[in-house]
Amino acid sequence: MFSRRNRRPRSAELLKAWESLDSGNVPGALRQLRVAGEEQPLAEVALVVRRAAGSAGFDDLAEAAAALAADPERAQALYGFGYACVERGVPYLAVPALREALRRSEGSLVVLRELVSAYEAEGRHREAVTELARHEDTFKDWPDRYLLVFNAVMAGDLELARRQHALLGDPEDDVWRPARERQNRMLARAAGAERVSSLDPTDLRGWQYVISGTVLGTLSPFGFASGMNGRYAWLQDSPAQCLRALLRLRTLLDATETRPRSVSLLPDRDSTILGLAAAEVLGLPAEPFEPGRTDTVVVVYDLDGLAEHDGGPDLIGNLFERAPGEVLHAHVSCWTDPPAITADSVGLLHQSIVAPWGEQLRQGADGGVERGPADGRTAAEIAAGIVGADPAADPGDGEGPEDTDAEFAAFATAARSTWLRGDRARVRSAGPVPSSRFA
Repeated sequence: MFSRRNRRPRSAELLKAWESLDSGNVPGALRQLRVAGEEQPLAEVALVVRRAAGSAGFDDLAEAAAALAADPERAQALYGFGYACVERGVPYLAVPALREALRRSEGSLVVLRELVSAYEAEGRHREAVTELARHEDTFKDWPDRYLLVFNAVMAGDLELARRQHALLGDPEDDVWRPARERQNRMLARAAGAERVSSLDPTDLRGWQYVISGTVLGTLSPFGFASGMNGRYAWLQDSPAQCLRALLRLRTLLDATETRPRSVSLLPDRDSTILGLAAAEVLGLPAEPFEPGRTDTVVVVYDLDGLAEHDGGPDLIGNLFERAPGEVLHAHVSCWTDPPAITADSVGLLHQSIVAPWGEQLRQGADGGVERGPADGRTAAEIAAGIVGADPAADPGDGEGPEDTDAEFAAFATAARSTWLRGDRARVRSAGPVPSSRFA
């Protein structure tokens, strides 16, 4: 065990993290470590991580950090630290240690796979591709070539993904078969989407469909040229936006020749409101949700909000596997921390949102900003307001694509043969289309 427990890092950047720990601010220390970058001395990074992990009660990470601080040139200590960082949700701290472990272990596949895992968790798929390609002569089809294909798609390189996919044989171990099937579906969606979509680094709807099977209803008309690329940062939602997304859902169902017989209402208030509005827009009866019901549209306002409702986790578990003819439509989805399952249709992508009937910000009597009260009307009354709203698109700042109904209908038609396939597994990565994000 590393005995010099009171030793402090010497790096000025890392001292800021140490000072955060002095004040009891573990999250602040971890943010400082990210800001400091990957060129910091690993032994000194380990000093900070050991203390932070000890404060948080993460004994495994604290022990791994102590071992690295004691012997920063030992491949096993580097790997152990990187592995513990990935397991504890700080993969950005794992990357430099695992890179060095890979170099010192002369290309160990075990280390390589853990490094790829860290890159994936950080959305750094191009770097994962580069590292995997360097070791192609020694890696195995499963999981290594599979990982190369996956990360090539996530990096937006379909040519490489297809070339490597053609070399990938069926797995001998059945544990990999679901992954193989998901990858097959991903490339099939790409083949359909590229007929009508550019699949370039700004094509949010196209890539969202390729990587997750989700058809994105609307694009943000704000900040496109500033790096948002169709995603919202912070948004106060509106009845008009809800209606516009529901009309896009109706277009999607028509274009794909999907014929639901009902709208299934989920029990949380937000979803009940939106579900009642959806039933009116789609001209379908509304029924309380029942697991396994076929030919229905399950409408949820926000899957994260549903998860917080009593019984929500069980409901989400029931929605992981798709019943025949079942469509899951979520009005909003957080792109920086995706929900536990992936919806088939999503109205918009955001980082932070306030529902139209929530406690929205407004201008107060003194000219300042205040939070208004939540809408206390019944779910049916609020739903009627959605149905009666003006669905015209907000013109935004004029920097982004027009996102016309005709373009959306063409995309939906192209998705007809590949939509609603497989399970609704979570997709953590934002994919090839970057967006600015806010702390």
